[in-house]
Amino acid sequence: MADKSLVQFTHEDVSLKAVKSLYNGFFKVDMYEFEHSLFNGGKSQLIQREILERGDAIAVLPYDVKTQSVLLIEQIRIGAINSKHSPWLLECIAGMTDGSTDYEGVVKKEAFEEAGLELSELEFMLSYLSSPGGTTERLHLYLARTDLSQIQSGVYGLETEGEDIKTHVLTLDDALTRLNNGEIDNAATVICLQWLALNRQRMTSAWA
Repeated sequence: MADKSLVQFTHEDVSLKAVKSLYNGFFKVDMYEFEHSLFNGGKSQLIQREILERGDAIAVLPYDVKTQSVLLIEQIRIGAINSKHSPWLLECIAGMTDGSTDYEGVVKKEAFEEAGLELSELEFMLSYLSSPGGTTERLHLYLARTDLSQIQSGVYGLETEGEDIKTHVLTLDDALTRLNNGEIDNAATVICLQWLALNRQRMTSAWA
């Protein structure tokens, strides 16, 4: 039976020579020095790459199957200041895991801090590497069964972390329209909404 994987190399094909700390503040940056196997045989030259050590993160999309609505949050993201007319973005609830592997626990904590929601039933969507050429960050995405019928827009977040977060309840169709017209363009939210669009019928049936 043919191997379904197209990837021919493994960790054994990387020779990691050194990892040097360059910066350790709000973010951490390390320098990786390594050699690796080449597709045409032999070894690469010594390669140096600066890597942002972000660790893992979670994102969650609260979904109300009865009203076919979702909850998104709005907050400033200074990294968007050079490429958008406004650095305030519509996003999924998200947060860093800080080394925890209890991803569902982190999801519930972040949902309460950022939107005042107490979540119980979660559906794991998928996980992905956000930008593996420059960071180790992996995101774990969840859908949350939520009653949004009585939720009002509010402002949340931890003052100690400088958070100023506004919640928005949108119909799923409205959110998908905003996705298609480019208003929603941050990766985790794009992927969460696209996943829900693909799995809408299945999840609606499961949670009806």
